[in-house]
Amino acid sequence: MSAITRRTALGASLGAIAFARRAAAQGAWPSRPVRIIVPFSAAGTTDIVARLLVEPLSARLGQSVVVENRPGAGGNIGAEAVAKATDNHTLLMTTIGTAAINYGLYRTTMPYKPEDLVAVSNIAAVPNVIIAAPGVPVKTLQEAVALAKQRRDGLTIASSGNGTSLHLTGELWKQVAGINLVHVPFRGSGPMLTEVIAGRVDLAVDNLPSSLGHIRDGRVRALAVTTPERSPAVPDVPTTREAGYPGLDATAWFGIQAPARMPAEVVQRLSQELQAIVKEPAVRAKIEEQGAQPVGDTPEHFAGFIQGEIARWGEVIRKGNIQLD
Repeated sequence: MSAITRRTALGASLGAIAFARRAAAQGAWPSRPVRIIVPFSAAGTTDIVARLLVEPLSARLGQSVVVENRPGAGGNIGAEAVAKATDNHTLLMTTIGTAAINYGLYRTTMPYKPEDLVAVSNIAAVPNVIIAAPGVPVKTLQEAVALAKQRRDGLTIASSGNGTSLHLTGELWKQVAGINLVHVPFRGSGPMLTEVIAGRVDLAVDNLPSSLGHIRDGRVRALAVTTPERSPAVPDVPTTREAGYPGLDATAWFGIQAPARMPAEVVQRLSQELQAIVKEPAVRAKIEEQGAQPVGDTPEHFAGFIQGEIARWGEVIRKGNIQLD
């Protein structure tokens, strides 16, 4: 055998060994604890949903699952960490912001691209609700639109912060209805609701779970939920579609993404496990206790959904000339 032939054979053997090792490593996944990075602070909705997955996912994978909070920059710090992870054991508890809205808001400083992350499964959807302060003389969405058109300066509408899905839901309503709504941002739903209840702001958009107790106690008035169907938590509150604004669908959602370099077979396994977990009665009940709706879907379906959300909210952001960098 010539030297060239021997080198060729040796190279082929080494390549086969490397391939076998990679295959074995992938087949043994997970080989260590799995991290779910939450790109927001503890105790928020994103964190709560992530922690609902820890115990059942750990049981199914045979490895411990831990949640790590990395807040900052509208979720971009934590999401960037996952996008750049190389260990195949780091996941992102993603949101409508980190997976869709932020690409339009941070046009020059966005630290990762949509193709840097791969969809695994959507876990839960949370309805938004449009509410009015008790002193505002409106009981329906149509009446609020009429009042906004009557007032030269329009109406004020609060959100939990600039660039949030709640801010953009209000902006979408403004665009769809052709009315003047003056955005008033707050640092979170708590201080926002305090000002709405006190009557210092006319309207607000909030995640339903945050406002639910105040709605039931009559401290604020729910005008509509921004989902295609009514919420079981507030069955008497109509949808924006029922109010005559079918283009005002807006749902906050929470799912799992992974680094794009994660092997496809690992992504598929993760998705199958998560879909099964979301179907478990105990998990479904816990999700619904948060005022959310369980989802659980395939990577392909979730990826298509995310692409649609990027395009949709990007257009809202462009029309509203909203930018955070």
